[in-house]
Amino acid sequence: MHLVDMAAAIAAVRHARHPVVTASVDHMTFLHPVHIGELLTLRSSVNRVFRTSMEVGVKVWVENLSTGVIRHTSSAYLTFVALDAKNNRIPIPPVVPETEDEIRRYEDAGGRREYRLALRAKTVKS
Repeated sequence: MHLVDMAAAIAAVRHARHPVVTASVDHMTFLHPVHIGELLTLRSSVNRVFRTSMEVGVKVWVENLSTGVIRHTSSAYLTFVALDAKNNRIPIPPVVPETEDEIRRYEDAGGRREYRLALRAKTVKS
């Protein structure tokens, strides 16, 4: 999970060009175990920006170095906020999706944000 947060933070900083903090982590799925001696590959991308926050998706693969078999082992969505020198939230440049995959991730991120905000509102009321 630490590696997922780090990979997501790198994508967020590269996009915002400012320090970022993790605001939330959606559920994280674990599809296959990772054994000692196997290689992990992580890919992170900023899916969408919502003024001062952004959703970053991370996908993790595990490779058995003896057999060469590669399997998708986990995925997660994280929300980051960019900060100025005084640790205040700042606007983040928008994401401009171009490929079909980027457009899909961009649109899907909007639905996930609505869900997160609804869950947050419900939690605050409790």
